[in-house]
Amino acid sequence: MTRKASVLARGWLRHTGVQFGVAAALAIAVGISPLAAQQKQAPAAKKAEPAKGKDAQPAQQQSAWVKLCEKAPMLHKDKDGKDVKEEKNVCLTHHERLDGNTGMVLVSAAIRQIEGADKNHLMVMVPLGMAVHPGLRATVYTKEMWEQAQKNQKVDDSKLEAIKLSYALCHPAGCTAEVEAGKDVVGKLKTGGGLMIMAINAQGQVIAFPVPLTGFAEAFDGQPIDNQKYSEARKTLMAQIAQRQQQMMEEYKKQQATGSAGGGQQAPTAAAKGAPPAEKKK
Repeated sequence: MTRKASVLARGWLRHTGVQFGVAAALAIAVGISPLAAQQKQAPAAKKAEPAKGKDAQPAQQQSAWVKLCEKAPMLHKDKDGKDVKEEKNVCLTHHERLDGNTGMVLVSAAIRQIEGADKNHLMVMVPLGMAVHPGLRATVYTKEMWEQAQKNQKVDDSKLEAIKLSYALCHPAGCTAEVEAGKDVVGKLKTGGGLMIMAINAQGQVIAFPVPLTGFAEAFDGQPIDNQKYSEARKTLMAQIAQRQQQMMEEYKKQQATGSAGGGQQAPTAAAKGAPPAEKKK
């Protein structure tokens, strides 16, 4: 899990010679939901909208956006065309949702600000298994539309301008995509109800990843949080997830032991003996 986190950090923040530390890349979200539920509830774009809103509801109840800043070396060309390294402040206003049982990143969204840059960047990460060529599509829902989606009501977003993102990097933790984000995009994020991210999986199905925007404006315009305190909070969360995994494993072992004692496992075992190795794993 820690290894994946390190890869995620490098993937998020490596851009035009910029690389953050791990602590500044990993923003943990409130409102954890299983990815499997998202996939099953979103076989197609229009049908998926009510389920997506419902899935986003727990996370929308409180802000999961955090702002992390750090000095980072950046390369740029001087008047003579030579590479010059300069320390600049880089900030990431970030939302990340995790699977509460595994710690797996379900979806991440962030606005990256680089000191002195004219434009910011919108960055999104989704799990592996998505078709790379189509990229991602992100649509900022109004608060009214987001509320409708939460109530499983049909949402017509045909009049909204979708933001198209191209994948920039895939790694063990997922695939990241990004696009320049001007003041108009940031303004929509500040006033919107939620960011609906659409991807296409290997089967050609549209998968929805809802990201609530509650607290984004306050985090973006506010002061960054203390990196040390944030790192400690993250360690606590990871410890809780590890404890939950241990409890689940112990419960599974108890169920297996109970089934074996009652003879419940005899029939499957007998059937598996005549099956190929691949069938046994199933």
